[in-house]
Amino acid sequence: MRLAVYGGSFDPPHVAHVLVAAYALAVGNFDRLLVVPVFAHAFDKRLTPFEDRVAMCERAFAELRRVEVSRIESRLGVPSRTLTTLEALRAEHPDAELALVIGSDVLSAKDKWYRFDDVCRLAPPFVVERSGYEHPGVSFGFSLPDVSSTHVRALLATEAESAERELRRLVPSRVLEYARARGLYGKGSSTSGT
Repeated sequence: MRLAVYGGSFDPPHVAHVLVAAYALAVGNFDRLLVVPVFAHAFDKRLTPFEDRVAMCERAFAELRRVEVSRIESRLGVPSRTLTTLEALRAEHPDAELALVIGSDVLSAKDKWYRFDDVCRLAPPFVVERSGYEHPGVSFGFSLPDVSSTHVRALLATEAESAERELRRLVPSRVLEYARARGLYGKGSSTSGT
């Protein structure tokens, strides 16, 4: 079995995240793709509560039948490290061939990762191009739309009508509904500044 591992903060998940999963499944010859929300960020980044991010991921990726959202990092030590997560997944799926789904922006920041070379040996990267992060010697046939969770959070914190129109294009409707029902990212929420 070929198992793609797609980790991140997903704070909140947006359409580019969904497109990455769909693209990886369409061209990567993977049997399954695990979406792995980070439990405790290695760089002390303040995050929306883990269970809320998991719930939003479940809503965002619900239409992709070979995608599963994993809570594995909640069972591991903190801070969350990709290598530790991959080692745990290897133990759970000893017969699987692992691949790590990453954006091309990671290639220019790999020195910040814990034992990036070991990560690559355990789960060779499946790289998806992010706009503005072209990498020499790597050719891509697909580039993600220029959207980030930081921008989405800023839009959610405003009440402008133009922000609402943009949010409907950038965030899966089920995620938007959940975030609003839970009061995430709005003005005065504890997650509006993350």
